[in-house]
Amino acid sequence: MPYSSNSELPDSVRGVLPQGAQDIYRKAFNNAFEQYKDPDERRGDKSREQTAHQVAWAAVKKEYEKGDDDNWHKKS
Repeated sequence: MPYSSNSELPDSVRGVLPQGAQDIYRKAFNNAFEQYKDPDERRGDKSREQTAHQVAWAAVKKEYEKGDDDNWHKKS
């Protein structure tokens, strides 16, 4: 289930990530959801959606990091 806008993202994502990180998450999720539609392309027995969420978080973590204040900040 690809997301057409950030407002459709799960609360667990929208509630913690700033807007720019949400954009990255949404785009990465949507791309991975399409890329891993074939179960043979996924590791283990993870669902298409689980795999897409993992890829999306990994994409966010390339550009953002969680600070000591528990908020996500763009890496310098």
